[in-house]
Amino acid sequence: MLKKTLLVLFLFGVLLPGGCATNPVTGKNELMLVSSAQELQIGTQYAPEVEKQMEGRIANRTIQNYVSGVGQSIAAVSHMPDLDFQYIAVNHESVNAMALPGGHIFITRGMLENLTTEAQLASILAHETVHVTARHSAAAMSRQIGIDLILSAATNEKTPAGVVNIAQMGTQLIGLKYSREHEHESDTFGLDYMVMAGYDPAGMVEMMEILQQQSTRRKIEFFSTHPNPANRKESIIERMAANVYPQNLKTGRKDYKKYVLDNL
Repeated sequence: MLKKTLLVLFLFGVLLPGGCATNPVTGKNELMLVSSAQELQIGTQYAPEVEKQMEGRIANRTIQNYVSGVGQSIAAVSHMPDLDFQYIAVNHESVNAMALPGGHIFITRGMLENLTTEAQLASILAHETVHVTARHSAAAMSRQIGIDLILSAATNEKTPAGVVNIAQMGTQLIGLKYSREHEHESDTFGLDYMVMAGYDPAGMVEMMEILQQQSTRRKIEFFSTHPNPANRKESIIERMAANVYPQNLKTGRKDYKKYVLDNL
């Protein structure tokens, strides 16, 4: 019996290269099915395909520099400030944002068109940044696709079958769905990130209101991959009420209009 138990433990350790690790955001000891090295590999391999499927980068350099600058201010105060985060605005008309393992974060033209302040933009980028730092993207990817399939497609990308697999995997990565717990964590810690970066936390409430308003007019892809429980906005407001934040944090309405809306 002892030998069987030891064998199971040995195989378990071999088959799960990520092993157990302390989540840098929550502080919880969790089973990680994907190692940090694999996360980086997957992000590097699939970011170009995801970008392609989202109709490529918005060509305007002013927009790209602005989105990247806001994102980097969030990354600098995150739990992984040394990770090579990349914040990219893509041409897709959907109202959406997404994060790949390893720090590749995309926000669509459709989303940018519906925002009105830099603080709202910061709230979305902060939310997506937590999906990376708390390793939500890796967990969702492992659960919904399977790490073996993803790595296999990446390894064989130069073969005809590999090219097809890369495209299929890119589509699935775009459609990753997060649990309610992960969404709550991303809202909670994302709020902290944006405040530490100097942004008015009301921007996150406003962002939720904008998305809810838009959802009554058309399908919002953000809600197809990010669950939208009825109490989500209320939870954000409760957290804001329970904390004392610095006064006069940045809203950035004029800057957002100048650097984004006037250039779309």
